[in-house]
Amino acid sequence: MNASPGWFRSLGRTGVKVSPLTLGAMNFGAIYNPDRDEAARVIAAALDAGINIIDTADVYSEGESEEIVGKALRGKRDNVVLASKFHGQIGTEVNQRGNSRRWILRAVEDSLRRLGTDYLDLYQVHRPDPDTDLDDTLGALSDLVRQGKIRYYGTTTFEPHQVLEAQYLARARGYARPATEQPPYSILARGIERALLPVAEQFGLGTLTWSPLAGGWLSGRWKRGEQVETSARAVRNAPRHDPELPVNRVKREAAEKLLDLADASGVTLAGLSVAWVLRHPAVTSVIIGPRTLAQLTPLLDAPSLVLDDDLLDAIDAIVPPGVTLNPADEGYAPPSLTDKARRRLVVPAGTPTVGAGVAPADADRQDVSR
Repeated sequence: MNASPGWFRSLGRTGVKVSPLTLGAMNFGAIYNPDRDEAARVIAAALDAGINIIDTADVYSEGESEEIVGKALRGKRDNVVLASKFHGQIGTEVNQRGNSRRWILRAVEDSLRRLGTDYLDLYQVHRPDPDTDLDDTLGALSDLVRQGKIRYYGTTTFEPHQVLEAQYLARARGYARPATEQPPYSILARGIERALLPVAEQFGLGTLTWSPLAGGWLSGRWKRGEQVETSARAVRNAPRHDPELPVNRVKREAAEKLLDLADASGVTLAGLSVAWVLRHPAVTSVIIGPRTLAQLTPLLDAPSLVLDDDLLDAIDAIVPPGVTLNPADEGYAPPSLTDKARRRLVVPAGTPTVGAGVAPADADRQDVSR
C-alpha cells in the first residue's frame, strides 16, 4: 500500500488528511472476536500499512472495542485520527442512550476514559434520534468542539434531508457545523448515490463509508452453485443476511455475477468492491472491519486498483446506479417507514373498509403495469 503524502485524502474541508482506508473496530471485542491480542496485531499492521484513521463506537462490545483501541494506540495517539460514536443503548438505565445533551456530555467522557485520551478527532452521531431535537444535539456537540474535547463532529447514516437540516441549523445558530457523514455504501447498496452523496459534495463533507463488502456478501465466498453455511450474521440479522429470503437470493445472484467479473479481471471480489467505492468522487475513505490479520491483508492493496470504464459499466449492468437490492442494507429505516401510524390515515369508526381477499370496486381500472 502506498502511503506517500499524495495518497492521503482531505477529510471534507477540515484540512485533516486521512488514508483512503479507515480501520473499523466494530469486530474487536467479545461479541465478534474476543482475542484482544489479535485485535492489537490488526491495529498495528493497519498503522504500519499507512492507515491513519480508526473508527470505533461506544456500543461495540459494550465499550470493549474502545478499550482495545485505546490500549493499542498508547504512544501512537498523536499520529492517528481517532473517531468514535454515540447513540446506542449503554447499560440498563433508560437515559443511557440517544442524542440528548444529557447523554452526549456523559457518553463522551466515558469514551475518552476507555480510549485513554483527552480528545477525539471526530465524534459522530451513530444514528438519527426522532425523539430528540436536532438543535439540542448539535448545540451539545458544538460546545464539545469549543471545549477541545472533540476536534470535529459528524453524522452517521442520516437521511439526506437530515444532513441538510444539520448544515442549515448549524449556520443559523452559529454552531460548529457537522464535518462528516458516515453512510453504508457498496455495489449491492447504492441508494446513497441518489441524494446523500450529492449533498455531501455540495457541503464539502468528508464521507466515511461503511460495509463495502455488504456484510460479507462481496467477500467472494458466494460461489455459483455452492452451498454456504449459515453464518452468525444471518442469525443476528436475518433481514440482511438470511440467504433463504427472496430479496437476499437476488443479492446472491448479483454477488455471483460480480465474482465472475472479478475473476475475469484478475482481482479478488473484496478488492474490487473496496476499489469501486473509492472511485466515487464524494467518498473520502472506506471503513474496513477485519476481525483478523488474514482478513486485513487482502484489502490493503485495494486503493491502488484502478477499475477501467468497461468494468465499471459491467458493474452498473448488474446493479444499476442508485439501487439498493435489499432495504435492510441501508442501515437505518426512519419512523416514516417503520411506524404504521405515520403511513396510514385514521379511518373514522363505521367507515366501510375493504378486507383481505375482497377486491376494491374499481379494481378493473387499476394500473398494474408497474
